[in-house]
Amino acid sequence: MSQLNNRRPLITVQLCTYNRRNLLGRVLAALFHQNLGPDDYEIVLVDDGSNDGTYEEVLQQLRPPCAFYLVRQRNAGLARGRNVGIERARGEFILFMDDDVLATPDLLAAHIRLHRIVPDAICRGVAINVESFDTLPAPSYSLRNYSGAYFWTTNVSVPMSLIERAGRFDERFCEYGWEDLELGFRLRSMGVPSVLTRDAVVYHYKPKLQPGQFDRMARQARAQARTAKIFFEKHPHWRIALATGQVAPMLFWSRIARHSGWPRLLQCIAGPSLPQNGFPLGLRRWAATRFARSAYYAELAGENL
Repeated sequence: MSQLNNRRPLITVQLCTYNRRNLLGRVLAALFHQNLGPDDYEIVLVDDGSNDGTYEEVLQQLRPPCAFYLVRQRNAGLARGRNVGIERARGEFILFMDDDVLATPDLLAAHIRLHRIVPDAICRGVAINVESFDTLPAPSYSLRNYSGAYFWTTNVSVPMSLIERAGRFDERFCEYGWEDLELGFRLRSMGVPSVLTRDAVVYHYKPKLQPGQFDRMARQARAQARTAKIFFEKHPHWRIALATGQVAPMLFWSRIARHSGWPRLLQCIAGPSLPQNGFPLGLRRWAATRFARSAYYAELAGENL
């Protein structure tokens, strides 16, 4: 599916989606209502193998006001999906977003303003975590929304020329995690500055964890550990070691915790995915989060829990 015009847009919005039928319509509607002329931006969406009715119930019904390009592919992970999107992007700048992020009306204009003031820079915006898109706080920056990530694809833009010079995303990162920070590290090594733009605001959908998600959290943590190893092997730098937890003190104490039986206690508190186990849900959420962290370090060490 494509809806294109001949004029080169100022900015391309690139996002990948996978099984976000319940959110994607809202996400795209917000991008369709920007304080920017429809000829000034385009959207390149990569559907990375959705099988929940996303195409039939959402994407087939779209009536985008701006240039719009849809790519459907078999599930291949974010790095591959991002690169496919980059191949089709025509903008002077490219803005990366996620499929659970709601743009504010001035988002794209704010990114463009920053790039006009600070050429050849990364523009990183603000992400406000919310439990629902129905009730939203004021779109203003606070320290609660601060992220020190140099290049985090929830809300970040960069001149297309710099993406090409850096070499795009590394498709060895085919599992969960680190593919954006790895590209950010390469951009940083090139001397590209990363500038926070407080008026480039999005809302990031972060509902409270439910018991049915607990098992998936641990599996995802193990996948993230495997990509962390790839990250550090590629860039054996102290920044990467700290970011991924691959430093001696953290590895030592995680090993002590594993051998003490701490992860088994956390797993007991979190309980099975579905039945109630008597512990308060808040405590179970905490235990599930800590157990996932234990699974991450176990995978780094090549151990089972």
